[in-house]
Amino acid sequence: MSAKPQRHRTARRLTFGALALTAGAGALVAAALPAGAASGGVPVAKGRTVDVQMLSFNDFHGTLEPPQGSSGTVAELQADGTTKSIPAGGVEYLASGLREARKGHEYSVTAAAGDMIGGSPMLSGLFHDEPTVEALNKLNLDVTSVGNHEFDEGKNELRRMAYGGCHPVEGCFEYGKTYSGADFKYLAANVTDEKTKRPLMSPTFVWKKGDVKIGFIGVTLEGTPDVVTADGVKGLKFGDEVETINKYAAELDKQGVKSIVALIHEGGLPASGAYNYDCNVPGAGAGISGAIVDIAKNVSPKVDALVTGHTHQAYSCNIPDPAGNPRTVTSAASYGRLFTDTTLTYDKATKDIVRTPVQSPKPVNKVVTRSLPKAPDMTELIDRWKKLAAPVANRPMGYISADIAGRGSEAPEKPLGDLIADAQLDATSAADKGGAQLAVMNPGGIRADLAYKAAGDEGDGVVTYGESYTVQPFNNLLNVVDLTGAQLITALQQQVSGPVNGPNPKILQVSKGFTYTLDMTKPGADRIVVDSVKLNGAAIDPAKTYRVVMNEFLAGGGDGFTVLRDHKNKLVGVPDLEAFNNLLAKSTAAAPIAPPAANRITVVK
Repeated sequence: MSAKPQRHRTARRLTFGALALTAGAGALVAAALPAGAASGGVPVAKGRTVDVQMLSFNDFHGTLEPPQGSSGTVAELQADGTTKSIPAGGVEYLASGLREARKGHEYSVTAAAGDMIGGSPMLSGLFHDEPTVEALNKLNLDVTSVGNHEFDEGKNELRRMAYGGCHPVEGCFEYGKTYSGADFKYLAANVTDEKTKRPLMSPTFVWKKGDVKIGFIGVTLEGTPDVVTADGVKGLKFGDEVETINKYAAELDKQGVKSIVALIHEGGLPASGAYNYDCNVPGAGAGISGAIVDIAKNVSPKVDALVTGHTHQAYSCNIPDPAGNPRTVTSAASYGRLFTDTTLTYDKATKDIVRTPVQSPKPVNKVVTRSLPKAPDMTELIDRWKKLAAPVANRPMGYISADIAGRGSEAPEKPLGDLIADAQLDATSAADKGGAQLAVMNPGGIRADLAYKAAGDEGDGVVTYGESYTVQPFNNLLNVVDLTGAQLITALQQQVSGPVNGPNPKILQVSKGFTYTLDMTKPGADRIVVDSVKLNGAAIDPAKTYRVVMNEFLAGGGDGFTVLRDHKNKLVGVPDLEAFNNLLAKSTAAAPIAPPAANRITVVK
């Protein structure tokens, strides 16, 4: 899914089945050659290797409590080909799962691939994600790459997250306590300061235990500026992922670190959404597409494993490195619903990882099921922060008659997306509010579903401020702008074409009255049936000017919608969350909001 930026949140606030590449210690396995070389046929002497467990996850997004609705489940592929939905996630269960997995492992390292914070539910987001960093410290996370969401509030706030100190505007959130920062290492190898030309944060980290050393390189996607507001990445340059990883892999190798893992906040799209889908059928890596495939095929053979993220997908693939050697590429979905358990077989003589042509057992991801016991320290953490958030979080905003799917929906048009777009149009249609005629909303900005079942004591069907905040946590200001009909049609075409959205379409959510046909049997921009684009039944006139409302991220050309930057006559409106809550406030217990029909975009498959 597209990632989404954070916006100014100051005064608007309070006023991871094992993935194993196992060749057991003491077993006869192929010898590891010097760093990055193919495993040979010479057996390794018994006792020369040790197994290092690597636990990993990605795209946590501050999801401390179990996510609601379909966002809080994973699909499990059954023997008959059907899928079963399993409730998953919640840091109380993730902590228990990780701690149980570590038992019996002398060597165990925990790593992540970015987006630990940002786009977070209210429990974390309201406090600028300090609760999440505290939880990750308790999880004994060792290292993570940055992701695009780590830049939601800019580089200075990212540094504060890493190194500590109270918020520069809102101060300290807990009386008598100063935020202490992260106990884990943040890596940003491909992010440099434009003035100093130096990496913003450490590019590498070497994990050591006894004589075992494993080096980590952390990068975020080169296209981070395309998915974050300009303010969030001001003064920063984002380098090519492959070039950066290869540069630092060579440096680690020169330092004598031969075992190397790349943490990459960029990902792929498996052919199935089931977490246990085998993406190595009919051949190695055959069942996955997307940006990570080309990255994996070009990253130096010196790198032994790739832990990835960004797409919120679950996969454990074997994509051969440039030398043709087997190499794992993994991702653990998102929101702490899965974690990956990888066995790295470390050769103490060569100091490298043994990578064998045949991997057994096959790689698998582990589900963070809610049948696990809750970790008491995480329960205490959640309860403590919930007390601080309660006065705001528990306030009722409105009523719904059933679940309204948003983030959990895989359809191009999402019911919750329609509702959000309608809220933005409703807030800005009046002449003195901007005179908006239609609204467009980026799908990556929808961070959750609205669940009918009560999460607390509010009652079924009641939407609280905490729940609406979780859906729309960025507080992006609405922008009402002039666009010509031709520009509007180009924006629709940019959903399914161009370097950003061509490989992974991002379908804008649209307000009532705006309709068109999306023909997915055609390529690129031709997927938009131009003659079908209408507003209130009338064909869009390319030469006519229309008043369109969108969040400031889109108005700045975010998510590859470059044409939207060329708008005119901008009027800045209320924050998107305020508009959403105002629409919810029009509902009552007797007249709740029903899920929109999601029939504005006709999809031809």
